[in-house]
Amino acid sequence: MIAAAVVLRPDGQPIEGLRDSKDMTARQRESVAGVIRREALAWTLGAASVREIDRINIRRATALAMQRAVARLPLAPDKLLVDGVPVPELGAEHEALVGGDALSQSIAAASVLAKCARDHLMILLARKYPAFQWDSNKGYGTADHIAAIGEAGPTPHHRRSFSPVVQLRLF
Repeated sequence: MIAAAVVLRPDGQPIEGLRDSKDMTARQRESVAGVIRREALAWTLGAASVREIDRINIRRATALAMQRAVARLPLAPDKLLVDGVPVPELGAEHEALVGGDALSQSIAAASVLAKCARDHLMILLARKYPAFQWDSNKGYGTADHIAAIGEAGPTPHHRRSFSPVVQLRLF
């Protein structure tokens, strides 16, 4: 799980091409990510490991990754915005915006940086574990990915709580 925190300039122009990361191609995300990194006052990443996800669940691990990202910011944001629902575990006052990627440049920027970081990680893992095609499916449970789990078994990077892994009953 990777989360990002981004502090944009309060008087800055909107970042051209920035929108919900899910509506952008990988090339568009990478291009916009470069602009975000150059123009943001601050940006950081936070992560939660596969073991943490298995131990505390995906929602709480997401909150943990968000906490870590915010804690690493070298400056405090004027206002903390999160996409979706409130995250009490953040331990900081924040505003939750459902559909935040479409409503806030900061949320969209954080989404792009987190997605780019995750995609880069999946490409690196694909080199070590080519059977899982992580360079193309980015870890999502495609039919080929699930078939590879059945054939090759899970890697240390698979969540033990991931349904196809649970169904194998290896753990």
